[in-house]
Amino acid sequence: MLRGIVRTAALVAALSLSVSAGAQEKTGNKPGFSLLPGTVRIMLMRPAIHVGAQSTGGLYEPNADWTAQARENIGQALRECQGRLGNQIIVYDDGTTGDGPVTAQYANLFGTLADSVIEYQFFKGNRLPTKVRRDAFDWGMGNGLAALQSLKGADYGLFINTLDEYGSTGRKVLQVVALLGGIPVTSGVHTGYAGLVDLKTGELVWLNADRQMGGDVRSPEGAHKRVRQLLEGFPGRPAGTPAEAVC
Repeated sequence: MLRGIVRTAALVAALSLSVSAGAQEKTGNKPGFSLLPGTVRIMLMRPAIHVGAQSTGGLYEPNADWTAQARENIGQALRECQGRLGNQIIVYDDGTTGDGPVTAQYANLFGTLADSVIEYQFFKGNRLPTKVRRDAFDWGMGNGLAALQSLKGADYGLFINTLDEYGSTGRKVLQVVALLGGIPVTSGVHTGYAGLVDLKTGELVWLNADRQMGGDVRSPEGAHKRVRQLLEGFPGRPAGTPAEAVC
């Protein structure tokens, strides 16, 4: 009986997710922006990675071990992919500049910016008046990046943020019970953002963002899947190149 309920609840949840996902765009580009392979230097910023559990009440509970696993796995996947992105990729190192804390703040700012793009541009019904036109992609982080010595010599910064909350047993039980009453309750949160920022102007020129990412980042295989999804449509590669050809 319980297994049947769980299967039914999972089916309802999957259908509701597919409907909501259909109303959301996932990728945006600044009008007129393009990259020719081999023409620019891209700084791969330190990814902002957070992994934890989702409590019965829906609160995020960070897990240091899971986060460490995810950082190692995603880092390895990015190292294997970076040579096939069509341009020179430089791994960020603040060296002796002391810029590390500031760039970490910019990584967090990127996450906030990506959330705003999803909410107020990718969801058509929520578009701001200035974003109604599909080609009106005008977002940025300010020009402060241009002053950082650790970014000198690079043209663009590649920012990557991921957040994973794995539903606890209590949360999953609540999801089943709530669905029986016709109340949708999600179990687990898996978001990922990858974006290119012009380091001279701070303009966001490309963003791939999804609040329903796949891949269990706690495993190497899952992290590779996540990175493939994050870099899908990465500019500077021939049109139609599948993500699998990169990672």
